[in-house]
Amino acid sequence: MNLTVIDHPLTRHYLTILRDKRTDAQAFRAAARGLTYTLVHEATLRVPYDAFDVETPLEMAKGHRIRNVVAVPVLRAGLGMLDAVLEMIPDVKVGFAGVARNEETALPQEYYAKLPDLSDAYVIICEPMLATGGSLSWAVDKVKSSGAKTITAICVVACPEGVDRMRQDHPDVQVIAASLDRGLNDRAYILPGLGDMGDRLFGTT
Repeated sequence: MNLTVIDHPLTRHYLTILRDKRTDAQAFRAAARGLTYTLVHEATLRVPYDAFDVETPLEMAKGHRIRNVVAVPVLRAGLGMLDAVLEMIPDVKVGFAGVARNEETALPQEYYAKLPDLSDAYVIICEPMLATGGSLSWAVDKVKSSGAKTITAICVVACPEGVDRMRQDHPDVQVIAASLDRGLNDRAYILPGLGDMGDRLFGTT
């Protein structure tokens, strides 16, 4: 597994807003979208594209078109990243992977999955919090079972425990994060982290 931590002023700016416990749901959603733009920029550096000739008002030029990208947000928190992906990537398709966290065991519990054929797709999984790694590992299993071979995960915050889990389970997956935080507390929440991403996105704290 290849981990890339984005070190960009805009990334740091938006991450600070997300960390701040005073940030309300509306501002939190806007900051999540802004931060995701910076992650998507990195995630698409290796995206496949077709080259062709395009006619400008003056002459012919070389053009490029991105092809066959599928975004898979991990429900529900991954929905906070989806709008930025839809805005930035032309003709992106979307699959969904629904998993809930068992608060007693911190293990992922599947409740929904709807994926297109991914056999020739460049897949971007949106999983904001790479904590224990269970949810992301499960989502990768799902997209691989639908044929995916090239997979990148974008995360807002990661921690060493989740990174180690992904290295063990899916060493072929690239992970892009805005921060590699210190670790997990006794409830498997990331420290310093930003709390429960889904609850803060949708005002259900």
